[in-house]
Amino acid sequence: MLPYRSNSTSSKQTFMGEYMASSTFTVGDYLAERLVQIGIRHHFVVPGDYNLILLDKLGGKLDLFGKPALTEVGCANELNCSMAAEGYARANGAAACVVTYSVGALSAFNGTGSAYAENLPLILISGSPNTNDAGQFHLLHHTLGTSDFTYQLEMAKKITCCAVAIDRASDAPRLIDRALHAALQAKKPAYIEIPTNLAGAPCMRPGPISAVLEPVSSNAAVLAATIGEAAAYLHGKQKIAILVGPKLRRAGPEAEEALLKLAEAMGCTVAVQPAAKGMFPEDHPQYTGVFWGQVSTLAADSIINWADAILCVGTVFTDYSTVGWTAMPSVPLMVAQMDHVTFPGSTFGRVRLCDFLGGLANQVDRNTATMVEYHRLRPDPVLIHVAGENDALSRKEIQRQVQPMLDADTTLFVETGDSWFNGIQMKLPKGADFEIEMQWGHIGWSIPASFGYALSKPERKVITMVGDGSFQVTAQEVSQMVRWKLPIIIFLINNKGYTIEVEIHDGLYNRIKNWDYAALVQAFNSTDGNAASCRVETGGELASAIEMAKGHKDGPTLIECVIHQDDCSRELITWGHYVAAANARPPVQM
Repeated sequence: MLPYRSNSTSSKQTFMGEYMASSTFTVGDYLAERLVQIGIRHHFVVPGDYNLILLDKLGGKLDLFGKPALTEVGCANELNCSMAAEGYARANGAAACVVTYSVGALSAFNGTGSAYAENLPLILISGSPNTNDAGQFHLLHHTLGTSDFTYQLEMAKKITCCAVAIDRASDAPRLIDRALHAALQAKKPAYIEIPTNLAGAPCMRPGPISAVLEPVSSNAAVLAATIGEAAAYLHGKQKIAILVGPKLRRAGPEAEEALLKLAEAMGCTVAVQPAAKGMFPEDHPQYTGVFWGQVSTLAADSIINWADAILCVGTVFTDYSTVGWTAMPSVPLMVAQMDHVTFPGSTFGRVRLCDFLGGLANQVDRNTATMVEYHRLRPDPVLIHVAGENDALSRKEIQRQVQPMLDADTTLFVETGDSWFNGIQMKLPKGADFEIEMQWGHIGWSIPASFGYALSKPERKVITMVGDGSFQVTAQEVSQMVRWKLPIIIFLINNKGYTIEVEIHDGLYNRIKNWDYAALVQAFNSTDGNAASCRVETGGELASAIEMAKGHKDGPTLIECVIHQDDCSRELITWGHYVAAANARPPVQM
């Protein structure tokens, strides 16, 4: 209800001014304000006629200084758009992807699926047909050719934690807040559908942002009981180890800090799953490598398999992370996740991970048995061969020369394929970050994801390792790196095929058409870009290319590294054999 005003002329003018300001606040304005309030500063878009008015509203959102509060980032296609938003969410904590109905959203579902699998709050926003068309049974473009326009919402429900379609402007505040709150609490994507004729429709202004941001707190009684049971469980064990999984980071920096406090209180070994590399400091004396079964690093498998109790923190056990189900820990597990803790035989809910880890640190006994044993198991440093200046380039030489580039300000992206294994073998200095998409495992993810990440954290040095087959899927987004002058360094490993698929199951379908990748990047430059690129075939050429890349700051650098088709890591070969065996299991006879 509008406030009462006197009949004076000035009062009437003030009243009418405030009334007009209130009446012109729209659904699109509401969404824009909420996105800014949850910390989003860039929104990734592909325009289409069902979302154009909404894009105007989002782009028109101004900050207190009259400057755009949301920066629109156009992408080459909706697949890349959703994956760029996924990478932005990794850096920023939340992201927004805005597409048009059906032809846009169905493509963007791929990156949304990645965000769901990787526990990232990506907000997928789709324009949709005019609200009058369904009731008038119109057939519309960009649809399946029926007058039922609910199918996209139903599909979105399967890959998000909350999917809403706004049918009336008056419902927009409630539904938008519901979707955003669900995404931020669950660390999963949400879907918001806004018809083209409602984006500019009048809407109420938002209330306090705490309605969206306020977290669900731990239940005090349940938390105390959980900590007590965990302390008692560990007290009865002799050989305790901690195994860290990728969901730890999704629980926030306070959870990572609490884990470090707990580990130091316990004094035991700490290993990480491959998708959690970098989530426990690799220079810490209790760090014992990546636990990945037969392809583990630093003998992590030996100490994990020796333990009689494993505290799993944010772990995810899949066919990939267990090397085809051959590397599951053999002892009963205590598993602490973002909002619950599971013991052998019982589960406690409403327990925030940071609260549980921090509270447990104050009650555990110190037990260094696994550290004592690990000092006996720790492998000696590997002697690394240094290639001659004119020696043919190899995978190992690429890894050797990239390693010194990693420092406290570096984020390393590793693409699905042998880049996983090459990246896992590298040592991360304190402060360095590591990004991998192991659960979803979509080839091509790293190019748009590193682009989105770099927009959110321009102060970080982003290095991306990608294979030639993966690069061909999303190569267009390098043009956006050029457009935004992002100094991302891309090591493109060209061995002329899908090497990871070769090691799982080979066939002619794993051979791809070779490109002149260095020349392609120059095409993206056109008349106004400043990307650098080169093709290297020897150790000396790679060293020169790296020096060039270090000094290139006005755009991306792509270094095409040509290696032999059969040059891949021992770890990939081993892993591929076991995953292939898991895939080939015969049907269970019922």
